[in-house]
Amino acid sequence: MRTVPGPTDHVVVVGAGLSGLACALHLLGAGRRVTLVEREDGPGGRAGRARLGGYEIDTGPTVLTMPHLADEAFAAVGDSLRHHVELTPLHPAYRASFADGSALDVHTDGAAMEDEVRRFAGPAEADGYRRLRDWLERLYRAQMRRFIDTNFDSPFQLLHPDLARLAALGGFGRLDRRIGRFIDDPRLRRVFSFQALYAGVAPARALAAYAVIAYMDTVAGVWFPKGGMHALPRGMADAAAKAGAELRRSSEVTELERHAGRVRAVRLASGERIACDAVVLTCELPAAHDLLGRAPRRPVRLRHSPSAVVLHAGTDRTWDQLAHHTLSFGHAWEDTFEELTRSGRLMSDPSLLITRPTTHDPGLAPPGRHLHYVLAPCPNTAVGPSAAAWHTLGPRYRDSLVAELERRGLDGFAGSVQEEMLVTPLDWAAQGHADGSPFSVSHTFAQTGPFRPRNLVRGAENVVLAGCGTTPGVGVPTVLISGKLAAARVTGPSVRRTSVHIPAAPRGGRAVPPTPAGVHDAP
Repeated sequence: MRTVPGPTDHVVVVGAGLSGLACALHLLGAGRRVTLVEREDGPGGRAGRARLGGYEIDTGPTVLTMPHLADEAFAAVGDSLRHHVELTPLHPAYRASFADGSALDVHTDGAAMEDEVRRFAGPAEADGYRRLRDWLERLYRAQMRRFIDTNFDSPFQLLHPDLARLAALGGFGRLDRRIGRFIDDPRLRRVFSFQALYAGVAPARALAAYAVIAYMDTVAGVWFPKGGMHALPRGMADAAAKAGAELRRSSEVTELERHAGRVRAVRLASGERIACDAVVLTCELPAAHDLLGRAPRRPVRLRHSPSAVVLHAGTDRTWDQLAHHTLSFGHAWEDTFEELTRSGRLMSDPSLLITRPTTHDPGLAPPGRHLHYVLAPCPNTAVGPSAAAWHTLGPRYRDSLVAELERRGLDGFAGSVQEEMLVTPLDWAAQGHADGSPFSVSHTFAQTGPFRPRNLVRGAENVVLAGCGTTPGVGVPTVLISGKLAAARVTGPSVRRTSVHIPAAPRGGRAVPPTPAGVHDAP
């Protein structure tokens, strides 16, 4: 594995999001001095926090899977996730509601989910679910160490026996067809394939290997941090500070001072100069390329995932049919992905994610109030309406979204809203997200694994990239790995690597994952 040559005693990490925090913790554990520079007034990045009339709002991801990856970062400095964040396993992980009026609770416990599938769709589908679950576990084992938790220096690294194992599992077929080999019910097939949207690819075109995301969602367990998702980066920042990191808040990097192919210092908007031996850039790829003065040449322009409209609504009531996470599917399916990824039209029959964090933490809202987060995927600004168009489109789409929620059984939603915040591609673009998408570079084959933007930078031998735009990709688990992989580029392969043990979510009560006994040092 290629690593940063020369001295690496003092590393500046630009960006205190999840990838930057994970990187900082792994660097600190390897004995480096770390300065974290963050342009906002606190840590979190995408996993930020907004306060709105007494409501505490997570501005980014709301679903936490694979928390042992965060625990790895804490363990690097002799700390533990449980010392900073209280986690509750979610049972069910999701509730899926369908346009025909049926509903399914998605359990990550195998026996509970098998019983639920039998109730929902009959014994044949329950048998298919058992076989699907086994396949998802084997797919995860085949991919994690070799294709996800790894630094690629060449596509030739793919030539490994694990590639043959992945092929034998059907990983290079199409996702929807592979899922269809196990289950016939089209509603169930949606539950195990909608995750392709996270990768920015329709299930009909996504590689079956991307079912590893369904493994994380439907097998490994879904958790909720008390205080909301922002509690995770806040805890990581506290652990980093305790381990000796210096966190520079409200400090924007405007220049990299370079000499003889190395960055010697970063300069802040305030004019301050911070000398360093190496730099890890976790900001958005366009911002990183601006700082570097060039973008890597690629045969074709990078494609970005669909975007999303998010309505944060503080309400004076809630609805019994909602779980902590509810997937509300429309009638349409294939047409939905066509609209999002190709035609650039807003969903004519939307599928939505509704999260109610006050289910498990009422303290996120004033007494007697509730917080609802409604996410509606939409085209990014490269294929759909421009960022500027959302000035007028946003309020209209908000009203249509609220009307759709009421049609789907959330009677009185419009009148219940006490406080709200609407986020559209206009806002994502203003935050620096390319093509107005918070989900970054999509996971097409040409933008995955060794073909994804590399985390080493040509022409700047001591600069490393981290975050969802580089290896291994989009999502909370993968950006945590991204930070660890970036640290390994600085320190060498002593950084701890993820095991392929199957994490189990407890069936009830409050719990946190154990300090990972299955995690071991890399060879």
